[in-house]
Amino acid sequence: MPHIELCKNVFDCTVCHTHCDGISKGVYRFENDTAFSEVFEKMVINKINSSSCYRAAKCEEAGYPDIVVCEQDGSIHHYLEVKVQQRTFMAVQKYLPQAALFPSETVALNLSDLLRYFSIQDQTGIPVSLLWVLLRRPCLVQDGMCAYFFQTVDRLRKIYQQFGSKRRFRRKSGSGDVVSGEHKGVTVNYHFSLNELKYWHTAHYTEQLGMYNR
Repeated sequence: MPHIELCKNVFDCTVCHTHCDGISKGVYRFENDTAFSEVFEKMVINKINSSSCYRAAKCEEAGYPDIVVCEQDGSIHHYLEVKVQQRTFMAVQKYLPQAALFPSETVALNLSDLLRYFSIQDQTGIPVSLLWVLLRRPCLVQDGMCAYFFQTVDRLRKIYQQFGSKRRFRRKSGSGDVVSGEHKGVTVNYHFSLNELKYWHTAHYTEQLGMYNR
């Protein structure tokens, strides 16, 4: 049975036969999510190194995006942050009615991260981009596959300035947010549309991810 697409990346959730779970999971295991994301970071690094003239590596600067991408001479070309999106904000129209977003197209990231990346680009003069890895959204990505979408901080900043608080949502803090006495889980998210991002490619993800399934 096909999913009913209303327009690009926007599907009719009311008649969907693979309806996403819109209930908050309640337990936010920061450490598990971090380990899960790092698998995809390595996949992105390998993809860049095997198919471009640039060299990518894990960024070691505290607070900076996940990946640093360099020219052949070692100079930094840009920074890249990887965000794995495996849950769908099904209630986006209920909680953010003025955001102009539908569940199937919506992706999110930590608002404080977004603002920090604005600042890093302003301070260093080095371009920053964000890369979302989308999976477990059946209307858009087949089971066992993940789709990559990216956008520059410059473009994301314009969207942020346009919508302001209309796309900002604070969730309740849950179990797993606190690690060694420090609150690290994301509680305030900012949201974008896949149609505001650029598609990169779709790929299989490996069996090793099974250990992180929740």
